[in-house]
Amino acid sequence: MNGQPSPPGSELTRTSLELLYHISRELASDLDLHTVLQRVLMLSLQSVGGNSGSIIVLDVNGTPVDSAMVHTGQLYDHTTRQLRSTLDTGLAGWVVRHREMVIVADTSQDERWEKRRDDAPDRTGPKSAVGVPLTVRDELVGVMTIVHPAPGTFTDEHGALMRAISDQAGIAILNARLYGESQRQARVMSALAESAIALTAALGTEDILQSVLEQIHLALQLEAVSLALINPDRQSLTIRAATGSASNKVIGLSLTMGEGIAGWVAREGKPIVVPNTQEDARFDPRVDLETGFETRAIACAPIRSQGEIIGVLEAFNPIEGVFGPDAVLVLQGMGSLAGAVIRHGQLFDRLQAAHKSYQELFEDSIDPIFITDWNGRITQSNRPAAEALGVQKKDLRSASIYEFHNFDETRIAGGFYSRLTSNQTITYESVLKAKKGEVPTQVYVRQIILDNMEYLQWIFRDITERKNLDVLRDDLIGMIYHDLRSPLANVIYSMDVLDSVLEEGESTARSLVQVAVRSTERIQRLTSSLLDIKTLESGQPIVNRQETALEEIVKYAVDAVSQLAESKTQRISVVLEEGLPSPLVDADMIRRVVINLVENAVKYTPAGGEVIIGGRRAPGGVEIWVQDNGPGIPLEQQKTIFDKYARLHSDGAGIGLGLAFCRLAVEGHGGRIWVESGDSAGARFAFLIPMEV
Repeated sequence: MNGQPSPPGSELTRTSLELLYHISRELASDLDLHTVLQRVLMLSLQSVGGNSGSIIVLDVNGTPVDSAMVHTGQLYDHTTRQLRSTLDTGLAGWVVRHREMVIVADTSQDERWEKRRDDAPDRTGPKSAVGVPLTVRDELVGVMTIVHPAPGTFTDEHGALMRAISDQAGIAILNARLYGESQRQARVMSALAESAIALTAALGTEDILQSVLEQIHLALQLEAVSLALINPDRQSLTIRAATGSASNKVIGLSLTMGEGIAGWVAREGKPIVVPNTQEDARFDPRVDLETGFETRAIACAPIRSQGEIIGVLEAFNPIEGVFGPDAVLVLQGMGSLAGAVIRHGQLFDRLQAAHKSYQELFEDSIDPIFITDWNGRITQSNRPAAEALGVQKKDLRSASIYEFHNFDETRIAGGFYSRLTSNQTITYESVLKAKKGEVPTQVYVRQIILDNMEYLQWIFRDITERKNLDVLRDDLIGMIYHDLRSPLANVIYSMDVLDSVLEEGESTARSLVQVAVRSTERIQRLTSSLLDIKTLESGQPIVNRQETALEEIVKYAVDAVSQLAESKTQRISVVLEEGLPSPLVDADMIRRVVINLVENAVKYTPAGGEVIIGGRRAPGGVEIWVQDNGPGIPLEQQKTIFDKYARLHSDGAGIGLGLAFCRLAVEGHGGRIWVESGDSAGARFAFLIPMEV
């Protein structure tokens, strides 16, 4: 009819009969739902006279499952998602909710019509429309809408014709929908059966994951599928397998637990279907931005193993436009089927990796490694062990580990065997009796389990270079001390003389002299500490002791560091208990201890911060402490912070002797020094000086 409406009266009746005849014949020839929709829509447009129209098919729950659309003569596929809005706010939705046919003479004047940009007067302008429900024995199976570009086109006669069409089309659509559902269910059952066979045959995790995705892709007819597994930290997921155009880009991406659709399903343990990602606040578009893939709809379900969620399956963009009612069932079935097999595959992969690591450990390690029983009898050794000792590996079996290195159990704090049984790694320095002579080594011992039996693993790391470097450092420090001591004394003497001859009004020159004096005194304190380190390490006692007021020591330290603190606009506070006793100490040495601690506190406290120096009576003596509000010191670094050449925060500043001197000086007085700190809450260095030694 060339896009024009049918004439009224007898000609319309004749047209109706011809249309019904054609519809009955066309619909009886095919059971494919999509084909049926296209034929019904095209015949209706030709007969009623519209230029555009749509059919939306609904399942028993009123959810759109398929559709067809014609716009100005052009047929469009996969429009179900696009047409969903008309069910919510448009004319088709009104027809579905009221199950009544409606004729709209002028779409610009009817609130039931969903306004679009094409409806503007300067474009297509107002139209006329007719909508009719498709029902079969009171069951609503869909809705059809026909549109004509001119207002006032459709009449009651056209409405009667649409009713007649809907009666024929409803039965055909229901039959096709039921047939499609049965075909889909058969496809799903076949896919599940194939999955069971494939998963049983697969062994490694990667083979299993790929089999799962292929079967889901086949069952649900999707653009893409992905599988993500929860990482051991239970805080994130990693996409391990994927199909689709962006599969190479998406594999390996991490997703945070609880974020995005997959993260939400992993955390909540519930399946979900999101027909329109743009309308769901849980959808995270970042993966799309990274990969260039457009996610329009998602179905997602958890993967479980022994009641524990170990991952999620995500299905993207069904080819038919919307997910069928069996989408979640398929994903849940696949997830349950794959969960146990994936866990077994992971265990297999871990076993293979552990075996490989074991071989690499023993054959590729550069360090000699021994495995012994608890009596020290060697059961296994690697190639470097045999080469270092100059013997065959077979000759080491049943030999004692104690034959090949110096071992003194009494030197290991906390007890050797008691610490091993609590799964601690013990480390100590020793000498390996190697073929080339005695080699200084760092020994690492820990308990391991092999074949359900307990053994000890011994690793011997050559520290010859470190020892040589330590000797070089000590020699260099000794040279610096001896070469600087005499010139420094001359500089300090010259500065004192210069200060004494300056006139009263020469404040600028006097200030410069004071800066030079303070800087020189700091260098002198460093050189004195270098000498003290060598003296204290050699075990020589501290002989130059006298009763010294702690207030004087603290005041001297504050005065020595005040200029540095002022340059950072920091405040130094002193909190000393009243009436503190005066311990018997080397005053200059303890002053340098306090200065070192305060300088470190000033160094790591941010500008405008505060450093607090305190003192109090404590059991066994007096305690002096320095508190800062800097970045804090990690627990693992606190264990070595007082060792020689250790540096705070690995910032590369200094040579790592300041805190080592503090420890040696305090211990030389019979006291102890320690640090209390969190990772980000400042640090508190404290030392205890006994009142009696």
